[in-house]
Amino acid sequence: MLYIGKRRELFWDNYIIDTDKTTASLKLHSPIRRECVLVHDEPWEGDGSDYHNFFKDKNGIYRMYYLGWQTMNPDKTQHTIDDICICYAESTDGINWVKPRLGLCEFGGSKENNIILDRSTSKFDNFFVMRDSNPACSPDEIYKGIAEYNRGLWCFTSPDGIHFKKGWEITREGAFDSLNVALWDPDREIYIVYFRGYHPAQSPEDTPVRDIRYIVSKDFRHWSEPRLLDFGDGDDIPLYTNCISRYYRADHVFVGFPTRYIERKEWNDSFEKLCGKKERLERIKLSPRYGLALTDCVFMNSRDGFKWNRFDEAFIRPGPEEPHNWVYGDCYPALGMIETPGVYPGTDNEISMYLMAKHWMGIPAELHRYTIRLDGFVSRNATYKPQKVVTKPFVYEGSELRINFSTSAIGYIYIKLTAEDGSSIESDEIFGDKTDRLVGFKSGSPADLAGKPVVMEITMSDADIYSFKFD
Repeated sequence: MLYIGKRRELFWDNYIIDTDKTTASLKLHSPIRRECVLVHDEPWEGDGSDYHNFFKDKNGIYRMYYLGWQTMNPDKTQHTIDDICICYAESTDGINWVKPRLGLCEFGGSKENNIILDRSTSKFDNFFVMRDSNPACSPDEIYKGIAEYNRGLWCFTSPDGIHFKKGWEITREGAFDSLNVALWDPDREIYIVYFRGYHPAQSPEDTPVRDIRYIVSKDFRHWSEPRLLDFGDGDDIPLYTNCISRYYRADHVFVGFPTRYIERKEWNDSFEKLCGKKERLERIKLSPRYGLALTDCVFMNSRDGFKWNRFDEAFIRPGPEEPHNWVYGDCYPALGMIETPGVYPGTDNEISMYLMAKHWMGIPAELHRYTIRLDGFVSRNATYKPQKVVTKPFVYEGSELRINFSTSAIGYIYIKLTAEDGSSIESDEIFGDKTDRLVGFKSGSPADLAGKPVVMEITMSDADIYSFKFD
């Protein structure tokens, strides 16, 4: 028996679904590109400015961290990572971002910059920051950064999110030249760190496969042995970054937006016609994979952070060909989500996500905002022909039912709740497009069945349902 209480349940997996009785299909949705919110045009930034990650702090400020660097030297004969610095930006609304002059690190004879760490502290290839919500955390370590250092994964600590010092090694068992992620799981009272590794390909002739692994700890100092994420019987697809977090609207669910790494074996006609041919050929001179590899982004979700439901269709594609896309480095989502007002007046709030653009191009990289519906990554979808969603038995608390849904003008949704004793309540016809619609019932109320095992049956035509919640 499932107990959901008043938590929001999502239709992203089969956790609550009776698959034998459900005919509505899973449908993956994609975010919509909006405006550019940051241009990395400072002398210490460049076309390699990537691995953005951010969180909302207690004071309401969104703190963002990212790399500042240029991917190649001026004559484009070498891929350079020696001068990477860690930069900082902040925002109050997720739309307007500023780079404060912090006065911490010197660049070009001046400290008037937004650099918080440079090579004098460590040779960086990535830097992720979390605010530690563990009640036992020391105030001096409330902000924890993790980064590759000396072929290992190291912790950096800070009392304020700005002034960091090198702490201790976490593990050496992995490949850490990606955005590594740490989080505190309050339900199990453990820390989890996700990072990249390699494992052998099925064919000995193929290159090792990039993968995502995890380790756990009670104190952020003593860690378990690394284990691979479990994708069940999913294809063994190379994954570069992971962008894993607890979903802020339903924190019993983990979400991830890994970048998928696809390396073609040879130059072909599509590369001849693909945008950016000149720059691609320059990169091939440095290493074939710099010109033959492409990346996109997929969506995955989990109930425990270890076993994952991954959609292998792209969540974000490189998109229509422009002069500066379809490169190794496309579709690296920033880690973090911000709820922002709907693009059109009067519409519901949306989720803002962020992606870097113009990687490798010798011009300033940009950070673009993307938006997607609240809970809108995956829905249960019905065509014009009526289809159903039927749940497993569950117990809820509350007297109201709210749903996140969308229909066409002719489409509809009906909801029926049935208890073990056969008593039931049925909704009126539902149509429209809202992320938080209060469901009206013909007779009775959800309060009548609260605390009892029930089955929910949703009949739909030309409609999507994303989530539901009892209040």
